[in-house]
Amino acid sequence: MPVNEFTTVLEPRPLANFVETKYIRGVTERAIGYVKAGFPVHFRGASGTGKTTLAMRLADMIGRPVIIIHGDEEHSTSDLVGGQYGYRMKKVRDNFIHSVLKTEESMYKTWVDNRLTVACKYGFTLIYDEFTRSRPEANNVLLSVLQEKMMDMPAASGGEGYLRVDPNFVAIFTSNPEEYAGVYRSQDALRDRMVTLDLDHPDKETEVSITVAKSGLDRQSAKKIVSVVRGLRESGKCEFAPTIRGCIMIAKTLMTGGGAVLADNKLFRNICTDVLASETSRVGCGSSVKRTRKIIDELIDTHCKNGEDPKKGRAKKPSPRVQIPAEAGLGKPVN
Repeated sequence: MPVNEFTTVLEPRPLANFVETKYIRGVTERAIGYVKAGFPVHFRGASGTGKTTLAMRLADMIGRPVIIIHGDEEHSTSDLVGGQYGYRMKKVRDNFIHSVLKTEESMYKTWVDNRLTVACKYGFTLIYDEFTRSRPEANNVLLSVLQEKMMDMPAASGGEGYLRVDPNFVAIFTSNPEEYAGVYRSQDALRDRMVTLDLDHPDKETEVSITVAKSGLDRQSAKKIVSVVRGLRESGKCEFAPTIRGCIMIAKTLMTGGGAVLADNKLFRNICTDVLASETSRVGCGSSVKRTRKIIDELIDTHCKNGEDPKKGRAKKPSPRVQIPAEAGLGKPVN
């Protein structure tokens, strides 16, 4: 039976505007160490903690071609391994003797390898993004792939029934916490075969650097926006904690509209309220929005005071006037 492969393979290359701080460098160095030891890596964390970006960065450090799978509850094993897609028909018409017509027709199914099979066969890097959004039974094929380095192939594939995984194959997984909507609990046996790195929101300096890189806003203004978002996150009064995505949205919108990060800028206040209120609440009820607005206004008044031009920086304080004692022979004040 003929086998076809129609999988798009990505070439690893450095991510545009990727920010590497001490925090990020520490995570990636630990992750690449586990990969070199032969273990799959699993980035787990809340939305906006940089799981997919770190997975792409790790794949770039590995340097092998990349195949990406996005988890979906509609996925089945055939969406990972492959299946019979379509038919091929062959027709032979023999009229060598003009008085005799011989016709022969044959039809057979075509097997097509899917992304997991292609990655295992050729030793590519597999990024399985949000793998817990797929049903657990669809991921059962990964158990033997990660442990025994063998893949069970259906009889319809026309092969030997087993595929030996290439030694260069690397698997990188990402997932959200189980309490998120649309997320399934993964098998304990599957989690036991990978090293899980739990990610939290990065430190302030990393968030400021990411906001500057993604938006082009000056660093001083970005620091004010990050302070507002982190203050709202640390207040503990939101249904969902705001993430670095909120900082980037506010900064990009201000860059487009030309607004300033100042407390008396009504546009800036409205943008912060629109972005952060929608990000921190699922339902958007009146009382929740009012409480969030109040907290945002207080944080803007605290961190975005007027009277400071971010382009000129802070004004230098005048040096104090020093009075030299008269005994020294000088009685005039010296600057």
